[in-house]
Amino acid sequence: MLFSTAVKNYGFSYSRDAFRIIVHIYALAGMDREVYAFLRDIVCYYEKMSRDLYKLFPALLDSPNDATGSIFVFDVLIKVFAANSMLENAVDVFMQAKKIGLKPSILSCNFLLKCLAEANMEHIVSLFEEIKKSGPLPNACSYTIMMNFYCKGHHGQREVDIRQATRILEEMEESGESPTVVTYSTYIRGLCRVRCVEFALDYIRKLRQKRQPLNSYCFNAVIEGFCKRGEEDEALRVLEEMKSYGISPDIYSYSILIHGYCKSGNLEKGLSLIEEMEASNLKPSLVSYTSLLQGFCKSGLMDISLEMFNNLGTSGYKYDQTAYDILINGFCMQGDLDTAYNLLEEMISNDLVPDACNFQSLIHGFCKMGSLDKALELFNNMQEGGVLPNIATCNSIVRRYCREEGVEEALQLIYEMRNRAILANRYTYDAIINRLCKERRSEKALELIPVMLKCDLFPEVVTYSTIIDGFGKQSNSKKAFMLYARMLRVGITPDRITYTILINILCKESRIQKAYGLFQEMLRNCLNPDKISYTSIMAGFCKIGDMKKASGLFTEMLQRGHLPSVVTYTCLIKGFCEANRTDIAQLLVDEMKRKKVFPDVVTYNVLIGGYRRLGHLDRADEVLKEMRKEGIFPNDFTFKTLGLDAAVVNEG
Repeated sequence: MLFSTAVKNYGFSYSRDAFRIIVHIYALAGMDREVYAFLRDIVCYYEKMSRDLYKLFPALLDSPNDATGSIFVFDVLIKVFAANSMLENAVDVFMQAKKIGLKPSILSCNFLLKCLAEANMEHIVSLFEEIKKSGPLPNACSYTIMMNFYCKGHHGQREVDIRQATRILEEMEESGESPTVVTYSTYIRGLCRVRCVEFALDYIRKLRQKRQPLNSYCFNAVIEGFCKRGEEDEALRVLEEMKSYGISPDIYSYSILIHGYCKSGNLEKGLSLIEEMEASNLKPSLVSYTSLLQGFCKSGLMDISLEMFNNLGTSGYKYDQTAYDILINGFCMQGDLDTAYNLLEEMISNDLVPDACNFQSLIHGFCKMGSLDKALELFNNMQEGGVLPNIATCNSIVRRYCREEGVEEALQLIYEMRNRAILANRYTYDAIINRLCKERRSEKALELIPVMLKCDLFPEVVTYSTIIDGFGKQSNSKKAFMLYARMLRVGITPDRITYTILINILCKESRIQKAYGLFQEMLRNCLNPDKISYTSIMAGFCKIGDMKKASGLFTEMLQRGHLPSVVTYTCLIKGFCEANRTDIAQLLVDEMKRKKVFPDVVTYNVLIGGYRRLGHLDRADEVLKEMRKEGIFPNDFTFKTLGLDAAVVNEG
């Protein structure tokens, strides 16, 4: 009968007393499972009905005056609480029992310590100190549990505390408890986690000299430590040393090495280690081969990857999601979306349910190739199959929409994502903002900043710079500088791109001195201008005819190691042509060619215009001939500059 049923039929107090008697009868008979089942039933009722679990232990005592008969019940109750993740209650029972003189078994204490360690609860430290203080005395298992707690860390929430782990080892040896091979392997892995790999290897050698127990797990930790540092050859020497001690490497030893070599691009060594495993009668796991598949795909050797993949199936290996994901991603990276798609279908036919990563590679690939319809088809299929897309997949769709001028569809997708608890990130909004600004809809882009803030997404400098640039290209400098001021108020520091955009805006409006002030401010803020920044400010000075300043900036740019682009040269050439210095302009064109910065149609148009303004029509015609000789075709502006009809020029 369930405890809840008994309470319903006979009342709570009567049922509690009856179950207490039954529990103790079973306890005296040594019927562990039955005691555990009854206590779990009672605990579940207490929790469901929100009764005070702190009062449960006193209610289960056999006799308030003679509590020794309740030790067994106490041990099992701790296990019930601990096994059901009710760890604070388990610790409460331990402390209550201590108060009335009950001494738990070391097995119960170890079980509770183990559960606290797995849950990363700091109660473990005080509990262990209490056990050492008042008993039962910790055994090798107790110390090993504590060693694991300090050496493992907890998913980034707690760092490995190797000092405490070392203290535990010293305490253990002082207490007379002999460390086991598990204790040693745990400590060695902890040393490797804090990058003390050489120390760990020296420690193994000392243990070997003292004839202490060692196994493959001790060596595997060191092998992995060296591989993580990219020192695969050193790791291989550890493997050989391990064999020299008479300890046979296991599948994990080889798999770690194979992964390390494949990651560093040494696929030949990875393959030779597979052969060595087989020669040692060790069947490589799928994980071992997965590292090779990853290496071949990374190197673009997709034919070899696919052949190995097929051979694995023929040899009886059962594929997993990871193997398929590696191949699908590899073929997508090579642009072979058909093969990738076929692999996805094969995966489904093999009763493997694709996850978001499997779909992501294909969807990203189709978006990259411009096949939005195919990407959307897959996107819908994955959702119909119960697979929730991740934000990276959604961003691929959003970016493709934006490239194809489907910004409204991209905004609609964000709304649908939010309804499915997929929250857009900064990359999502930045893609849409960028598209809106390109469509000269900077006001609409600006409206998205409050939307981002409501979603706890704080726009960064790139977001503000994009919108500022948008307003600049719409000739709305007032709004651009208002947004710049707002950006500064919220504590966002402008970068080189921001300054360059603002300099461009000011130069277009012939506000050159203010632009130059920003340029100098950029230098004061230790932001080194690039060739785009220099070209922008030089274009400004060329526009107002200050060629001395423009030339000075050009020299400064070269001294800073920036190579001028065709745009940089064209700005200067245009400035000198407008200053009627076509001689200097021509020298710059010659310099361009020497430096293999080839003039484009704009450069030639500027030079032709300069010669025509001075009446040097013959030189203008020579430039046109040179232009054609270089394989650069005149455009409409060329014809307009020459004052000729396009058809006449072509006939000529």
